[in-house]
Amino acid sequence: MRSVWEFVLVALVVTLTPGPATALVLRVSARDGRRAALGAVVGNSIGIFVWATLSALGVSSLILASEIAFDVLRVGGALILVFLGVRSLLHRHDAVAALPRRRAGVRTGIVTSLANPKLAVFFVALFPQFLAPGASVLPAAFAMAAVIVGFDVLWFGTLAWTVDRAGSLLRPRVRRWMERTTGGVMIALGVRVAAESR
Repeated sequence: MRSVWEFVLVALVVTLTPGPATALVLRVSARDGRRAALGAVVGNSIGIFVWATLSALGVSSLILASEIAFDVLRVGGALILVFLGVRSLLHRHDAVAALPRRRAGVRTGIVTSLANPKLAVFFVALFPQFLAPGASVLPAAFAMAAVIVGFDVLWFGTLAWTVDRAGSLLRPRVRRWMERTTGGVMIALGVRVAAESR
């Protein structure tokens, strides 16, 4: 069994490594502002706890064992990323209030997190290395997920605040450029996820 500090270091590296959640937070921040982006962070955190639970129950191991299930998850996640990226490139804005935008951010965060097959791989590969012999798996999985979520909230919250603050100081044309750039990144991530094998 590895030490707690090793897990904390791994969790920090995983949080800081750019991926679909980073692109999502940047996109929502540029598009809908900080509050909606924080909703996406909440949704992503819910997804992490779901994957932790599934990992503890052995479901994500079954997904990894089934090539069809893994491919469905991978392609579904790729399509979601591409869809969100295309919406940003087309600069599609819906005239909705702040609360529905936050709720939409939460929903998008959950869907993006649950559709990310790399989270299944991460939890199945990482969690067992940090479990003490005879330890209760579900509480340990929740504790480790809580550490990851804590780092995510701090990091993504900082990103959301920075992008929102920068956006409020920039001209609309520059904000649109930021949104389209993050849209392009999401499309590229979606294509990469679709092309990857296990």
